[in-house]
Amino acid sequence: MRKYLLILSIVLLLIPSTLGLVSLFYTPYPITQMDLGNRFSGMSTEHLLGTDQFGRDILSRLMVASRYALLLGTVSVTLGLFIGSLIGIISALSKKWISMIFLRFIDGMLAFPGIVLAMMFVVVFGDGIYSTLVAIAIFMIPIFARLTYSLIKEQQHALYIVAAKSIGLSTTRIVWRHYLPVILPRLVTQFSASIGSAILIESALSYLGLGVVPPNASFGLMLKEAQSFMLSYPYLILPSGILLVITVLGLNLMGDTLNDRLMKLGDTND
Repeated sequence: MRKYLLILSIVLLLIPSTLGLVSLFYTPYPITQMDLGNRFSGMSTEHLLGTDQFGRDILSRLMVASRYALLLGTVSVTLGLFIGSLIGIISALSKKWISMIFLRFIDGMLAFPGIVLAMMFVVVFGDGIYSTLVAIAIFMIPIFARLTYSLIKEQQHALYIVAAKSIGLSTTRIVWRHYLPVILPRLVTQFSASIGSAILIESALSYLGLGVVPPNASFGLMLKEAQSFMLSYPYLILPSGILLVITVLGLNLMGDTLNDRLMKLGDTND
């Protein structure tokens, strides 16, 4: 069953990934090209998904939106993973008073809902792609820090860790050779799921006018622009909405199946 879920997740992710990759080299029309004489045209050979209220090609904008979503999601979560994991490792292996300082800081950041924290950052430092990326990364840091801290604390008194310490292995070597192989499956699962969350946050910010701004395209921005016409022209809102669901669902399925496979691999190695 897990094998088929992995295949399904790959198939789902191939759709936005292919659209985003192709948009680097080709789009049917420039995303800023307007044709006011061809507004709200339905699906046709010239415009496969129709045009919006400004006569812009929906497929072209959807391709660019896929690229921005995956790029912002992957880069921001990767930053959060590396910085957060480093903080989690340091806090778990440090003296108690140092660990408490880190934990209070982490818990303070986790107390804020992710979208609120991201909105606060964007409001202070301005909207746009880079501000959105940094805002999401900052939100991800305490998530990975807390997870890494908890995972290491769970293993800290395991026999293989005690044995490694008893033969004089350095802390760095113990982390690389013993801690990381054990905590990696959980980090991979969180990484994949967090990309989906990051894409949802980016879409929400763009929907509120705080993320990706015109003339660029994003799922949230396309949903916002189509909202006023969703009853008369439902095809405007369906492509971006469906592709957003497909992307997040594919990432969540990918994380779950990879976690199972990595856990089985770890059990085999043991």
